[in-house]
Amino acid sequence: MTTDHDATEAVVNRDDLVTWLEAGCTPRDAWRIGTEHEKFGFHRDTLQPLEYDGPRGIRAMLERMAEQFGWRLVYEKGLPIALERDGAGITLEPGGQIELSGAPLRTIHETQTEINTHLEQLAQVCRGLEMAFIGIGAQPRWPFEAIPWMPKGRYGVMQEYLPTRGDRALDMMARTCTVQANLDFESEADMVRKFRLSLAIQPLVTALFANSPFMEGKSTGDLSHRARIWHHTDPDRCGWLPFVFEEGFGFERYVDYALDVPMFFAYRDGRYIHAKGAPFRAFMEGRLPVLEGERPTLDDWVLHLSTLFPDVRLKRYLEMRGADVGNSSTLCALPALWKGLLHDDDALEAVWERVRDWQPEHRERMHREVPKRGLTTTTPGGETFQELAMTVLEAARGGLHRIGCQNDDGCDESIYLDPLFLTVESGKTPAHRLLDAFEKRWNGSVDPVFQEEEFESFIARCT
Repeated sequence: MTTDHDATEAVVNRDDLVTWLEAGCTPRDAWRIGTEHEKFGFHRDTLQPLEYDGPRGIRAMLERMAEQFGWRLVYEKGLPIALERDGAGITLEPGGQIELSGAPLRTIHETQTEINTHLEQLAQVCRGLEMAFIGIGAQPRWPFEAIPWMPKGRYGVMQEYLPTRGDRALDMMARTCTVQANLDFESEADMVRKFRLSLAIQPLVTALFANSPFMEGKSTGDLSHRARIWHHTDPDRCGWLPFVFEEGFGFERYVDYALDVPMFFAYRDGRYIHAKGAPFRAFMEGRLPVLEGERPTLDDWVLHLSTLFPDVRLKRYLEMRGADVGNSSTLCALPALWKGLLHDDDALEAVWERVRDWQPEHRERMHREVPKRGLTTTTPGGETFQELAMTVLEAARGGLHRIGCQNDDGCDESIYLDPLFLTVESGKTPAHRLLDAFEKRWNGSVDPVFQEEEFESFIARCT
């Protein structure tokens, strides 16, 4: 998974940006997968979100993680805002969500070990601070006004700009959590076919991982309210990208898209400078009003790409971004699903044959309906997502069998798909399970979710 670049190298023209993306092409034997997941922290005694400062705040947690487990603190304006170690990072989201950005790893078995190590370290630190973390796609209890804001400069600019583009943008920032998988590609043609398949079935993946039915203590009527919030965040940089399916799509077309997306900011001398919505193309031409006459470096380009939020995002690898985070048993299901589909040619082609004829209006409808309907969403051919999901999961399982990466017990990576097979066989997503508990065992209160969905390490077993 290629990430290195010369941050100070000047961007001369559009071809420089295309070349930068092309440099992500990676030989098949060097393919890796990175997995990221976010989680909500809370105080055990009050269930309130974690503040940054104070003896039981996020800053104290970061400092203890560094002291006890050898993570390196990353600072902004003298304040610790992240941790780094061995190619992985722990970062702060705007509302105090914690994200583990995992290292690029060869197998999902390694990913599971990485996640378990992280959760065990976090649990050890949290016991001393009387805090904990849960895996759920949207903040189930607290209104936006009760969410502490984290001291990162980029979030201040986003907090000012994004509400001008969407009425749920601040909820996206402070009250949602996702799990994400990042995968390599071999060539431009390989990138294109992977991008098209993953974007086409992203609504199906949203349905499989739907785990955000609550907000402010009530049922929202959605299975994935996180996905609903993203629909109302910023039409310039979010959602699905119809041009990916057009003839001639490749690195150049994605660059053209990114050039015309309004910028959030530029970063100079340790501070984020509000770009006032000017497109990156203006920066390329020396017409960025806040940096008049200055032209960007590759570092500016990389920063800008990180502020685009489509369901599938292209950097020097592909990022699958459309799933609610779940409990510990499902964190490896997402990278396993995508590896099985995208790292095996037979699986990729088999699923693509099922979806290749979907038209833009079909994709738009499914994208719009899935937050509420989940697995009952229908394809253009009339089958439900539940029916399609079984075909997709079988293809992914076959792909993982053929790849054949086994752990010490002789299990291949298909064991991480088991929670998804249970979801499809029952027709009940994680959100359905939460709603059943809410209506029956929890007596209409969301408070028990903080205990029942608390993160803990997980071991997948051979079946």
